[in-house]
Amino acid sequence: MNSLLTSWHPRLVALANAASGMDGAHDTNHLHRVWRNASLLLDDYPEADALVVLAGCYLHDLVNLPKDDPERHLASRKAALLASRQLAELDFPPNKLAAVAHAIESHSFSAGIRAETIEARIVQDADRLDALGAVGLARLFYTAGRMNSALAHPDDPMALHRDLNDKAYALDHIDTKLATLPGKMQTSSGRRLAETRLKELIAFRDTFIAEWAASPATP
Repeated sequence: MNSLLTSWHPRLVALANAASGMDGAHDTNHLHRVWRNASLLLDDYPEADALVVLAGCYLHDLVNLPKDDPERHLASRKAALLASRQLAELDFPPNKLAAVAHAIESHSFSAGIRAETIEARIVQDADRLDALGAVGLARLFYTAGRMNSALAHPDDPMALHRDLNDKAYALDHIDTKLATLPGKMQTSSGRRLAETRLKELIAFRDTFIAEWAASPATP
């Protein structure tokens, strides 16, 4: 990490910590992992502004609304506005504020805002990578528990004869959203990592279904 990044890193972490709530799927450790993912992607994109990416990674959840909140799709825009104001107060380079704001507002899956810059694409991919793999799996069930969702449909966990519903059944979230993430990655390196992590989720899903659907033991 260069001297500029080293200087800003603790200040960005402090801003994030001040806004953190009780959501264990979007805590400071999540932000550290997103930055770690972004660091891997930055190796393949030396033209990207690493400070913009760093700020985007740590401030993208400044406003974090629950997934079932009716204004969830507005959270990233609100986070971008708040980040811009707070960074300006800390004398963050003014010529980079718009780029950070765009990276934050476009990271969100629900917002549907296209990432137009390489920095925004890296932040978006880095955040989505944390939804995949072993940690992504833990976050999935943690969030489902907070929403009072069931683990899986009692009789049709594979959704062979029903529509998928990830609000009601946690396991459905793998197919409704997570399985689509590799194809939505904005960087080639992000896509490769996403495909590897998705394989872990699919393997878990298949094992889960095999156990869930097993015939009951005879008394």
